[in-house]
Amino acid sequence: MNAARGYALPPSLLVNRLSHRFSAAKAELRCMLYFAKRNTRPFSATSVAVDHIFAKTVQKEHYMAKRKLNVEHLRRQAKAFSKIESSHDEPSLFGITDGKAVGTYLEHKFQKHLHLKYSYVEGSSAKGIDFPELGVDMKVTSVRQPQSSCPFKSARQKIFGLGYSLLVFVYEKTDNEQERTSRLNILHAIFVDAHRTGDFQTTSGLLKILGNEGNHDDIRAFFEERMLPLDDIQAQRLAEEVIASPPDLGYLTISNALQWRLQYSRVIQEAGNVNGIHRVL
Repeated sequence: MNAARGYALPPSLLVNRLSHRFSAAKAELRCMLYFAKRNTRPFSATSVAVDHIFAKTVQKEHYMAKRKLNVEHLRRQAKAFSKIESSHDEPSLFGITDGKAVGTYLEHKFQKHLHLKYSYVEGSSAKGIDFPELGVDMKVTSVRQPQSSCPFKSARQKIFGLGYSLLVFVYEKTDNEQERTSRLNILHAIFVDAHRTGDFQTTSGLLKILGNEGNHDDIRAFFEERMLPLDDIQAQRLAEEVIASPPDLGYLTISNALQWRLQYSRVIQEAGNVNGIHRVL
């Protein structure tokens, strides 16, 4: 490097300087990067190192600028996303009748929408729910048959709830034959608090028994009538828990199967009218 072209900082020195917090010296660092990149362009190794440092710095700034996602943010963004998606024409969904494929599309798109503004841990099949830090799972269902599946853990879930809250998107799908596109009109976006995710008939029946001075035998007989998957020991323990800590009234319809089948008609009807069932849209 000759004197006419100026002095170029070695990459190692740039790395050391850029490793410090960039809050107070952000502008200076940007300037250093700019001139360093200009001065070292003939040297490919140095140029690559500077480009890498610059990319990492921008990435770090972008991450730190994001807000930590909370439940209130999630509800607010669900409302905004629903309005945007309801006016979007999507070619990839044209002719698709598989509800699972539509649900996967909408779930992934909502996650991308959130990642633009917020930092959070995205769920996976291993974690079980979509927003493990918030204790929230996302469900997407058609208005024609508002239901979805849910992993079975224990019969206790029908009484005391799933163990997490639900964010439910209910859509109506229409295809445009001329444009060969599809539109998902989000009719309802509903947030169900965890304590309202029990089965309506099961929890209402138990509360009636308790209100009528029912005992362990009455509750165990009710378990048998409802065909809850329990053995004798489990039934006795669960009956004792119900008496010691009566459940809240749930608003889902949960059908027995290898997986729980969750139905949302009552949730849609009661959203905004019952504490713990929030009408987001």
